[in-house]
Amino acid sequence: MKILISNDDGYLAPGLIALADAMAAIADIVVVAPDSNRSGSSNSLTLDRPLSVYQAANRFYFINGTPSDCVHIALTGIMAEPPDLIVSGINQGQNMGDDTLYSGTVAAATEGFLFGIPAIAFSQVNKGWDQVDAAARVARDIVERRFDTYGKPFLLNVNIPNLPYEQIKPPVATRLGKRHQSEAVIKAQDPHGRDIYWIGPCGGQKDAGEGTDFHATALGHVSITPLQIDLTHTAQLEALKKVLV
Repeated sequence: MKILISNDDGYLAPGLIALADAMAAIADIVVVAPDSNRSGSSNSLTLDRPLSVYQAANRFYFINGTPSDCVHIALTGIMAEPPDLIVSGINQGQNMGDDTLYSGTVAAATEGFLFGIPAIAFSQVNKGWDQVDAAARVARDIVERRFDTYGKPFLLNVNIPNLPYEQIKPPVATRLGKRHQSEAVIKAQDPHGRDIYWIGPCGGQKDAGEGTDFHATALGHVSITPLQIDLTHTAQLEALKKVLV
């Protein structure tokens, strides 16, 4: 099996290194990741400037672009043939509920999915890389399932509690939860007295009931949520048609 690996925390991130080590034990790997942290970049592609590809001493490729750039360039400019699977992560911090819309980790996996390749995004629930080796072991367990009887291509969003491997409960299938509205921006001034703004924290959990990713990970389970890309609000199609008559 050949696996393409990317992330949004950058090519030096402990989560990426742990994931690459875990995948290298079961597959041929190619790692293509951003040159720096690109968290929150979502599915953006860089179209206003050319991108450069470098290779580190550990043979990881790194690019001065977004996670989506990395996967796009890997598939269309670096790899001679498409991989069997794309994995992204392991992200420093959860990508659950509405977070998935902004996540560069999920975006890297999504870019592969758009090319028709199965893809999995891996994140740890809490920041700090605590128990990242355990999370990487969980990621390998999930990949080794191979999903031979599962529909392809697929796009899975996986969140792993920061616990020792033996304490992590089995994976469960979940839906995305919901968050409250984000906190207000944080206003400050730069050294020249000009106003600057920091994006504030995400909102608290609004829907974290049974069956959600929030609920599963709070109980110590690994959460696996199948994602789709179709944004069509099908329930409103008929109402829209009536308005347009």
